[in-house]
Amino acid sequence: RADIPIYLASIGEKNVELTAESAQRFGTEHVRCGTNFLLTVMVVTIVVYSFIGRPGWLLLILSRIVLIPLIIGIYYVPASVLPLDTKNAAATAVFILAALTDWLDGYLARKLNQMSAFGAFLDPVADKLMVAAALIVLVQLGRVDALIALIIVGREIAISALREWMAQLGQSKSVAVSLLGKIKTATQLVAIPMLLYHDKLGALDPHVWGTLLIYVAAALTLVSMMYYLKAA
Repeated sequence: RADIPIYLASIGEKNVELTAESAQRFGTEHVRCGTNFLLTVMVVTIVVYSFIGRPGWLLLILSRIVLIPLIIGIYYVPASVLPLDTKNAAATAVFILAALTDWLDGYLARKLNQMSAFGAFLDPVADKLMVAAALIVLVQLGRVDALIALIIVGREIAISALREWMAQLGQSKSVAVSLLGKIKTATQLVAIPMLLYHDKLGALDPHVWGTLLIYVAAALTLVSMMYYLKAA
């Protein structure tokens, strides 16, 4: 019940009674403030680095990696401080923010003509870490079957190893990212936030649509893997 005190917090010399309702507001505010802070840092970084001619897109990639443990850490916050529906909304917002940086860093790299071999290496690593972390959380929450997660993560490991091997042979172009691979990635990036959010939005059931899309993504994962293996 919201009117039952759950603990006493000491502020200065006063003891403040914190109820479940106020604890929920406290947790929600901190998650919102943390997300806004990270977004502000990324925007400022883009502007500053664009003016001084440094690779601002690189910081965007790094910020995406930093956001990964935040997605996981949200679910470790006690339920008395942050209820599950608020955790779902916060994790969804962080994942979408991270996904947007994926598009933005590529745009900046091309716009500012700052594309590099290191960026080409780090960007897909950040993407794979982000997707793998989210899938682990979803498996833990019972929203994605472990087999689906294994197919998606296993494929990423296999194709990464294949690309490294082909690069050593000087044939990296034969396993370059295909349209099928891009569709697979887009499907994942739509399915995962739906599954993270989980709760209904009016007549829309994100869990049902997210589950459908993650199965489609798993099927595309297998098809694209066979495509790359055949191309190699």
